Amino acid sequence: MYRAYFHLTRNPFDLTPDPNCFVPTPKHNEALAALYYGVRRHKGFVVVTGEVGTGKTLLLRCLLRLLENSKDIAYAYLFNSRLLPNEFLQYVLSDFGLPASGKNKCDMLLDFSKFLLSRGSQHMTTVLIIDEAHDLSADTLEEVRLLSNLETTNDKLLQIVLVGQPELDKKLDSNELRQLKQRIALRAQLGALTQDQTREYIEQRLRIAGAEQNGNGSSIFLPEAVAAIYEYSHGFPRLINTLCENALISAYARQSLSVTPRIVEDIANEFRLEAAGQPKELV
Repeated sequence: MYRAYFHLTRNPFDLTPDPNCFVPTPKHNEALAALYYGVRRHKGFVVVTGEVGTGKTLLLRCLLRLLENSKDIAYAYLFNSRLLPNEFLQYVLSDFGLPASGKNKCDMLLDFSKFLLSRGSQHMTTVLIIDEAHDLSADTLEEVRLLSNLETTNDKLLQIVLVGQPELDKKLDSNELRQLKQRIALRAQLGALTQDQTREYIEQRLRIAGAEQNGNGSSIFLPEAVAAIYEYSHGFPRLINTLCENALISAYARQSLSVTPRIVEDIANEFRLEAAGQPKELV
């Protein structure tokens, strides 16, 4: 709708976590490097945490793209972490292509152990990736830790990536999960963007959508509008996307050649976002 009006080749602020739209801020680069290094170097446990809307799932999609380009890597991706321990184990085996239906826990663990040993003997990498890991129960997290015991004297057979909200850090700090915490090899944390990073983020997203080629660049968003977006989004990428997407629609509807601060304020009011105080979570 607004793409032709602003001479864009795609929607620049879609909420879908598309790796093609990844904007590598220093924190996101650091976290992605930690994830990939941890997996490639067989470090065992890698943990990434961040508030709602900081780009954790997009980061995982970027990691998955890197892994898919490596023929020696197999991964299971768990995106619904509200599973009982036995359900969790069934899901993991199924995602690795192993039969799990109707099997008891002992049989599943034996099959999984053979699978990991076979891949390990061929110097192949096996990865378990858990998104929304803050929703894992203490019992399921303990099950995750026990899976990390599947190792040889020289190598960890299963690489485990845990990604979640700050509540995950609190769980890992609990006394009952201290054994798991001690096994974490690498940790990274995502946070909100600064005002300069917010401006760069918007400009980069517009360039990805073709604005630079058409001579528009960041002029679509007036500097005062970018400042307003930062104030209302508190630097959270998901909220930046929401504000920018709706601001472009509104600017098109008003036949305005640029997004103005007034447009941003109107959109923020519609979404009940406040420029002052604690940032509100997007669910």
